[in-house]
Amino acid sequence: MTQLDWALLQSFAAVGEHGSLSAAARATGTSQPTMSRHVSDLETRIGARLFERTSTGIELTPAGARLMAHAREMSSAAERLSLTAAGQDDRLAGSVRITASNIVATYVLPDILTALRIAEPDIEIELVSSDRSENLLRREADIAVRMYRPEQPDVIAKKLGDLPIGMFAARSYIDRRGMPQTIEDILGHDVVGYDRSTLVIDGFARGGLKVDREFFAFRSDDQVVCWQMVVAGYGIGFNQVSIGEADPRVVRIPLAGELGSLPVWLVAHAELKATPRIRRVYDFLAEQLTATYRD
Repeated sequence: MTQLDWALLQSFAAVGEHGSLSAAARATGTSQPTMSRHVSDLETRIGARLFERTSTGIELTPAGARLMAHAREMSSAAERLSLTAAGQDDRLAGSVRITASNIVATYVLPDILTALRIAEPDIEIELVSSDRSENLLRREADIAVRMYRPEQPDVIAKKLGDLPIGMFAARSYIDRRGMPQTIEDILGHDVVGYDRSTLVIDGFARGGLKVDREFFAFRSDDQVVCWQMVVAGYGIGFNQVSIGEADPRVVRIPLAGELGSLPVWLVAHAELKATPRIRRVYDFLAEQLTATYRD
């Protein structure tokens, strides 16, 4: 019986999961040639083609689909084994990987993580600043700060509160264009919004104002970039009220309702929260973030 190399199966599963060699390579931190070689070696060992090239990438063959089901089972088992092993580490030292949105990672977490460093100098922090959803089970992060209720299985999630979102503009913009007095006045202003995200569009809809993507005079899905455009005076934009009001370069536009609020959730995998260093960071973040958003 042919013994299959686990590394080949991991590469195969990554390609099947991400739909291309390049995407799988980026996700796993390897190279595209390595991915291609692993898939080719695996096909040779089992004597069947696993992928077919299409106009949009690559797709699993029937044989590949059958193998993928088993590879996913093996991958899940390996991930659970890794989590269980990590849970046995009882040191209050080592690395903890946190993921948070670009805005939270840039404007909220630095002071909190500095305080954590002073309190726990043996804990090292890895911060993934990203607006995409990292998979806690696959150890892409130990702890996540989310602005939505998590749906992943086997996680511990704690809602820390709801943070209001406000409209802001640079003082130079208000001097140039004037202060809007009603939500309808916004239609006559330059507005900084998102490219693919519908967060701002949905917020306007809740306030009774129907707009689409083309309404925004500037578009980017990087929230930090959008905020810098607001600060520069490009137009009216949006941020957490606590962040915007702390920035003297901008003023808040006092319109009733604005964009509502977003929930703040702190999430960790159930087994990892039993690891002392991760529990310590989780509890520290919960305390500090709750105080931040309450204030």
